[in-house]
Amino acid sequence: MILFGIDVLLKNNYSWKKQRIALVTNHAATTNQLEPSRKALLNEGFNIIKLFSPEHGLDIKGADGVQMKDGKDDLTQLPIISLYNKKLQPDENDLNDIDIVLFDIPDIGCRYYTYLWTMTHVLQACGKHNKKLIILDRPNPLSGNLNLTEGTMLDEVNCSSFIGRWNIPLRHSCTLGELALYFNQQKNIHANIEIIQCEGWNRNMFQTDWGMPFVPTSPAIKNFTAALLYPGLGLLEATNISEGRGTLKSFTVAGAVWMNNNLLVENLQKLGIHCKTVQFIPTESKYANELCMGVEFCVDDVSTFQSVKNGLLLIKLVKDIQENKFHWNPYPTNVNPSGKNHLDKLLGVFESEKLFDLSLTHFIQKINELINVTSWPTAIKNYLLY
Repeated sequence: MILFGIDVLLKNNYSWKKQRIALVTNHAATTNQLEPSRKALLNEGFNIIKLFSPEHGLDIKGADGVQMKDGKDDLTQLPIISLYNKKLQPDENDLNDIDIVLFDIPDIGCRYYTYLWTMTHVLQACGKHNKKLIILDRPNPLSGNLNLTEGTMLDEVNCSSFIGRWNIPLRHSCTLGELALYFNQQKNIHANIEIIQCEGWNRNMFQTDWGMPFVPTSPAIKNFTAALLYPGLGLLEATNISEGRGTLKSFTVAGAVWMNNNLLVENLQKLGIHCKTVQFIPTESKYANELCMGVEFCVDDVSTFQSVKNGLLLIKLVKDIQENKFHWNPYPTNVNPSGKNHLDKLLGVFESEKLFDLSLTHFIQKINELINVTSWPTAIKNYLLY
């Protein structure tokens, strides 16, 4: 059985448990017995006096990109300060009555999943205000195998945003604890941080190897397959193709009312991509309550599946096959109200839409270059914990 950082913390009697603690968390953060972390900590006498919550709120029910308000936790009666509001980082007033910040939020191993960037803002705030940060580490559900890392890398000058602040691969194969150590050094934050490591996890394990159910990490990441495909199908946010939001198959299907899914599957299979046609009716977002013709990737082997490459090829083929129907969409959110240049922010590549104007042969050549990030294992090696 895997022990998360929270489980390791609970089985040890830390002397600081009676100090004033703020916990950065959400309802997806549980022990390996599926008890909410915040409740388990209170039951063991940890002096938690407030909670900070990321995008989607403490209850992980908030819609994608929607600003979340401060509130009160029904489970613990603790005050909640939202870090996905007008502010993304705790300020001096938030931290002046606490001694330690605990961070426990599950990640899914993708650069544009925002919990990672909430962690970096908390890291910076702790450095600025001289508060100790303790990160309760969790395994990467997509494994920690650095051979499965996929780019692209992020152009910080032109593409930095809350869905990608700093230059790491799109699929990074690291834990948040490892990335905290990396950023603390590389960005000269110099915060006082401690990582409470997981036990029983090795870098070749996927979430399906952990021996426990997948706990949905946000409204649209309902299962492991969605997490695995998200680094590729999340790019659909920048298009008029539905990523399946409002269905039980969010981020595992792609479709539109106008899609020629039979022709698309035929062309994807010519590229060696195993997929099938599907139909679905979203209840929200794009094409709400309309029948969509779509495709679904078939994951034959999680240890070789390239979600970023497959997502890019899907978009390219739809654009080529149905250029009169396909278009790029803005994607307004709390952190990007205009929604402009969303693909650049997701992909981390400046003027990225131009890539899709290349011939298919040149496009494949270019994306193979972009997703091949052999420099990352060297860059991160001194910060690996497992």
